[in-house]
Amino acid sequence: MRIAVVHRDRCHPIKCGTECILYCPRVRTGDETVIIGEDQKAAISEELCVGCGICVKKCPFEALDIVNLPEQLDQPTHRYGRNGFALYGLPIPIEGKVTGILGPNGIGKSTSVKILSGTLVPNLGKTDAEASWKDVLDLYQGTELFDYLQMLSQKSVKVAVKPQYIDQIPKVFSGSVRDLLATTDERGKLDYYIDRLSLGPILDRSIKTLSGGELQRVALTASLARDADFYFLDEITPYLDVYQRMAAANLIRELAAERPVVIVEHDLAILDMLADTVHIAYGEPAVFGVITHPKGVRVGINQYLEGFLPEENVRFREYAVTFEARAHAADTDRETLFAFPAMTKRFDQFSLTVDGGEIRNGEVLGVLGANGIGKSTFAQLLAGVIEPDTGAMDTRVRISYKPQYIKGDTDATVEEVLRRTTAKFDTSYYQHEILEPLSLSQLLQAPVNTLSGGELQRVAIAICLSRDADLYILDEPSAHLDVEQRVKISRMIRKHAEGRDASTLVIDHDIYVIDMISDRILVFEGEPGVHGTAAGPFDMAPGMNRFLKALGITFRRDKSGRPRINKPGSFLDREQVAAGEYYYAEVSKS
Repeated sequence: MRIAVVHRDRCHPIKCGTECILYCPRVRTGDETVIIGEDQKAAISEELCVGCGICVKKCPFEALDIVNLPEQLDQPTHRYGRNGFALYGLPIPIEGKVTGILGPNGIGKSTSVKILSGTLVPNLGKTDAEASWKDVLDLYQGTELFDYLQMLSQKSVKVAVKPQYIDQIPKVFSGSVRDLLATTDERGKLDYYIDRLSLGPILDRSIKTLSGGELQRVALTASLARDADFYFLDEITPYLDVYQRMAAANLIRELAAERPVVIVEHDLAILDMLADTVHIAYGEPAVFGVITHPKGVRVGINQYLEGFLPEENVRFREYAVTFEARAHAADTDRETLFAFPAMTKRFDQFSLTVDGGEIRNGEVLGVLGANGIGKSTFAQLLAGVIEPDTGAMDTRVRISYKPQYIKGDTDATVEEVLRRTTAKFDTSYYQHEILEPLSLSQLLQAPVNTLSGGELQRVAIAICLSRDADLYILDEPSAHLDVEQRVKISRMIRKHAEGRDASTLVIDHDIYVIDMISDRILVFEGEPGVHGTAAGPFDMAPGMNRFLKALGITFRRDKSGRPRINKPGSFLDREQVAAGEYYYAEVSKS
């Protein structure tokens, strides 16, 4: 079985010499293996293609992919048009359970959610005919999914969906948070969810004024408050702090005792604690994706990290994703790059106090704290985006800043934007240190305003690190990135800091990202939405202990080095609390 995919956003026959046609050996013998279709894009016949790969290598825009699939993948669940992405398999919602879907971006997880929620009727790969539920039911006759799909086709099942990209909510709804949530209170539990997710202070605010974390909690509340038979939650953790992630996870566990829940998530610590079973999604992003049969959550996560599925005898990644326990040197001798002064900033309902401190040359300073506590305000003060009420930054310090919320509102291509940012674009250094770790080569010809959230995040990181600066500030660089991408950007930022005579400040809620890249951390404390104080910088162990103790959470690492949240009240949790060790830097023996 062979699949040929044409990435339509990258295919530009008018700009190239149609190398895919000129160099195809089958075309030279008279077959129409590759043609230019009515939409002025390349079209490849998978029946005639011999899989030589010449067209893939010759395409100047990297718009083609040809992959030989295993024989058992003979029946796609859904395909997005001729030469489009193909999905194989579906996850199975289970009564009284939380079912997780784990895999890289662009592999079909959200497509699976669309199918199971009834938004998309699967076409079984028949792109030239209208999708039919009859064909789907015939295919799934006798399987665990049959009853569910039959109810879905008859529209006798009600589902609630939390979308992946919450930034679309203000575009389709105008009004206050209270107005939006009032339409979703179908189980009489709205007030309970509002209290547990701390939404009371923002109920009368306009949806358009909410931050990412606030929007995420509103979207989650709106989904959980509905009276549905099945719940589908696509990424609950972006923009949420650790405390909010724990609160959300506990609410989902409560709901799962009554109704089946399917969750797509990249935060492994939360997924490990939350899910009962997990489906691994593997394949080649934007080309094809395969959803495996359900596995125990710990076994499934470890197999995903290893890149090998023993039951299927499939190796889907050449390398294992490892969690390194890095030694944090407390006595590292680094010169001070600059000292940030004591500053204050007051808004109508919030005030921030910064006691002052120093950022050392070549270090990565991690920043942790609850949402609404002043972390992004601090970053904006350092970057000069806003002015402090008292205190003043040294204007001689060159700063490159990636904000928390990114706008892709230009039709310029990624390459055009990067070339405007740096003169080093054509160097081998830029290729190996920026483009390759961020997997941007295939996106270079794509207009910025067509990128997904994860793609836009990677471009924004590249723009920030491409500038010449003394201090690089990245606000939530892991948002919308999958597990593999988070590990890659963590190592990239670490290497960038060590290789330049500059410093880096990273704000993030992913504990592993902060642990892997930080030399020291800054902890923000106070009352979210009211006042915040910046404490530190601290060395890693005391800083992490201070942060996690305030949240009442203990972390450990298993034998693989993977960070895991101890279940509240468990033996390990009580043991660490008694010892005052809320965070273990070393790998535990558990």
